[in-house]
Amino acid sequence: MSTRPIYGLVLAGGESRRMGQDKALLVRDGQSQLEHIGALLAGSVDRVFVSVRSEQQDETERSRFTQIADRYYDIGPIAGVLSAMDEYPEVDWLVVACDLPNIDAPTLHYLLDNRSAEQPFTAFRSSHDDLPEPLCAVYQAGSDAIVRQFVNDSVVCPRKILIRSDTRLLEQPNPAALDNVNTPDDLEGSVLEAAS
Repeated sequence: MSTRPIYGLVLAGGESRRMGQDKALLVRDGQSQLEHIGALLAGSVDRVFVSVRSEQQDETERSRFTQIADRYYDIGPIAGVLSAMDEYPEVDWLVVACDLPNIDAPTLHYLLDNRSAEQPFTAFRSSHDDLPEPLCAVYQAGSDAIVRQFVNDSVVCPRKILIRSDTRLLEQPNPAALDNVNTPDDLEGSVLEAAS
């Protein structure tokens, strides 16, 4: 396991087009999903940051957190990962998307306890298709060079980057932990509800 500091990054810079409302502001037990994920990370890492697009920095909920604004555009969530690694290149990053209603502390602890010291990425194997889950994963310090090379080659899908890289894959202790919500239909039966 790496001995470097580990920082947490909540990916909250998406446009939530399919959901039709800001996924970071979905509510669970009276708190935003962003606040929930931030609190989970705070119990597991040295510092927590929220990844945002520049036009989101003054949004009320996001402004409560220490932010890292995207320095890259039109490349999806990998923009947030690269921006964080630019800001603090000497730390490992635990990256977690804000749209995971079932994410829990044991899942995060298992990922951190089993992260590789040698491989640049550690991720869970999807319980649906056995492929890497890149939006709940550890990106080691120095792995930004690998990510940047893929981006330069027009590969911006985080999953494809991890598939094509030396990634340690772990089995999920909670198979439902990384199920995400992308559409209003996904909200049905989840612990999340629309913000009022």
